[in-house]
Amino acid sequence: MELEAMGLLQALDALRRGRCTSEDLVRACLSRVNQAEAQIKAWEWLDPDAALLAARKADARMRQGGQPGLLHGLPIGVKDIMATAGVPTRMGSPIHASHVPRVSATVVRRLQDAGGFVMGKTVTTEFAWRNPGKTHNPWNLGHTPGGSSSGSAAAVAAGMVPAALGTQTVGSVIRPAAYCGVVGYKPSFGLISRAGVHPLSHSLDHVGVFARSVADAAYLAACLAGQDDLDPGSLAAAVLHPGEAAAADLPAGERRLAAVRTPVWRLADEAQRAMWDANLAALGRAGAVVEDVELPPSFQDALDVLRTILMAEGAQIYAPLRAANPGKTSAALDDLIETGLKVSSVDYTAALAAAKGMRAELRALLSRFDAIVTPPATGEAPPTLVDTGDASFCGIWTLMGVPAVTFPVGFGPTGLPLGLQVVGAYLDDRKTLDAAAWCSRQIGLPPRLVSFAEVNVTHGV
Repeated sequence: MELEAMGLLQALDALRRGRCTSEDLVRACLSRVNQAEAQIKAWEWLDPDAALLAARKADARMRQGGQPGLLHGLPIGVKDIMATAGVPTRMGSPIHASHVPRVSATVVRRLQDAGGFVMGKTVTTEFAWRNPGKTHNPWNLGHTPGGSSSGSAAAVAAGMVPAALGTQTVGSVIRPAAYCGVVGYKPSFGLISRAGVHPLSHSLDHVGVFARSVADAAYLAACLAGQDDLDPGSLAAAVLHPGEAAAADLPAGERRLAAVRTPVWRLADEAQRAMWDANLAALGRAGAVVEDVELPPSFQDALDVLRTILMAEGAQIYAPLRAANPGKTSAALDDLIETGLKVSSVDYTAALAAAKGMRAELRALLSRFDAIVTPPATGEAPPTLVDTGDASFCGIWTLMGVPAVTFPVGFGPTGLPLGLQVVGAYLDDRKTLDAAAWCSRQIGLPPRLVSFAEVNVTHGV
């Protein structure tokens, strides 16, 4: 297998066995960047010399007998709302065009402490909200890659990097992963610290990962997880460990899956519905007990509840920023601010209470199942670069703070990827990842998705 086509765990194994060096891996990734970046535009900042220097340092540590870290020698893409010391962190906004942090976000420091390094900063929408950046979908350049973690999804899909970091406040990991045909994992709320990550909503922001397999995503997230005094929302106890994550597999026995259409099923297009039906049939043939389940009636209001919380909290963050930088915010961010400032404290408090009630109901529902299976998006990535697509099939699970994983399962009518989303109970990330890995194996990757690096870039260009 070509180095740039390797998944994270495959590359890590090759590095540890001496089959390649970190410099070899980075040079292969940079070759893909040279081939495709002018068209895809996944990177906000990438310095080839800096990436090669980091790789050489990793190789030198190994030659000197140093103990390899959990992510030794791996280049990782980092979303450009995550502070990175000494590197431009622009957050998709002209306000921060010259911003170079002195201190890295906790998640970046943990990546580096584990022996990995920042390959480059990936394009984000403006402050991880709706105003798109410059990135195109690798499968067809006229289609959105999704957002807000646009560059991270596209870079992994195009073989420019084996894995990348992103964030999700509504659907910003799961949707772009589905659109670009890669694995996206949004852990339980608080699993990965958000300290040093520019906020959009302190009640809803999650840090997540993009990779080429469920096991890769699980391993990377486990390496980055842990309590952080700088993030009061971070979990006090680990719920995922790298050794377990790398060998994700459900115990022998019956798999119990809840097939959930959600209250926004009407938004799913015909191709997404047909693919979902085919996926459920495949899981049933593989031995899973798949039961159609409706969410409790309160979930009819879930997206309105999420919107109230997000708008209210987002306005408090961005109204002062806009006031200090007149004329430098987009219409999309202005709309968030104006809408959020109109949310009363009574409505905001009621929304938080409603979310808490729904979380208890979901916990009870999931007590009978290993996981939920549901679409990750309304269908293929839409043919637009001025919008990042509909996040309705992601928002409920973000509001609930529960783990969600999407993986590619096939293609829609115009040749773009479609995915399946697996959702679990809060803090039950291990079981959720196990279920997603099992489902992915039973459904199988379509031949055109087996090697992302060989397929992407040329299709639709």
